[in-house]
Formats: sequence, structure tokens, C-alpha cells
Amino acid sequence: MVDSKAAPTPLGRFPMTPQGFERMKEELKHLKQVERPKISQEIGVARELGDLSENAEYHAAKERQGMIEARIKDLEAKTSLAEVIDPKKLSGDRVVFGATVALTDLDSDEEVTYQIVGDDEADIKLNKISISSPIARALIGKVEGDEAQVRSPKGIRKYEVSKVKFV
Repeated sequence: MVDSKAAPTPLGRFPMTPQGFERMKEELKHLKQVERPKISQEIGVARELGDLSENAEYHAAKERQGMIEARIKDLEAKTSLAEVIDPKKLSGDRVVFGATVALTDLDSDEEVTYQIVGDDEADIKLNKISISSPIARALIGKVEGDEAQVRSPKGIRKYEVSKVKFV
């Protein structure tokens, strides 16, 4: 089942960078080759402990197995629907998926730079924001010099697009 917070493109595809796609494939591989066999072994050991109705280790292992299997299905769906877009192969002056955008907060004059990435790749600590985030949605289609207004918990924030690049 595909995560409901992810933002598919009109064709039902999920945009992501090559790095995000590789991380997702690595996680899927790890879950299938390491975690799945490990949890099966843990369930087997817990079964040997006796009465399953009162066996906390067994129930914990079965619950963990369910979470692993759900994550595997989620990753399989997302990788099969991934639309891998390499920002290095893009160009232009408009803000689109993959762009690295330098912004100036018009109220505080603070500068910030974000890269617009797929939902599963977003990490604010790395200045990577989701394509479906309010700020990314406000920036899409803008060019250098344009202003964007973003509704935040602190009210309306106004930004000016200082630079658009693809790295």
C-alpha cells in the first residue's frame, strides 16, 4: 500500500531523485535479506518456549514481522511507481522538482537554501524539502526575483527567489 502522504504525479508516479531511489532500494534489500530472515528465526525460537497464548516474545516478534512486511510492501509499491528525476540533467530558470532554491525571507532578510525532493527523501536538517510541502508548492513555477507567500504556523511568510540551480 502506498503511503497516503506521498504526492503522486498525475500519472500516479512518485517523483524522487536517484539518491533517494537508491536509498529506498537498499532499505528494501536489507528488509528482505536481513530483517525478514532474522524475524522468522526469532518467531521460531519464541515458539519453542511453549504456550503461544502467554508468550510475549512470540507476540512481539509476530507484531514486528507484520511491520516489516508492511514496510516491504510499501517500498515495493513506491519503487515500482517511482519517477526518478536527476536534477543534474535539468536546467532552466523555473523552480521545479529537483531544483535547489536560494530564498530570502523578506521580513527578516535571512537567506535559506532548499532542494525540492520526493516525500520520502525530505530531511529539513539537510535542507531537503518535500515536493508536497507548503513551501515547495508555493515555489513551483517561480523564477529568480519572484515572490512566494507561504502559510506557516507563524502566519504568512514572504520569500523572494534569489537563485535557482540544478545540482
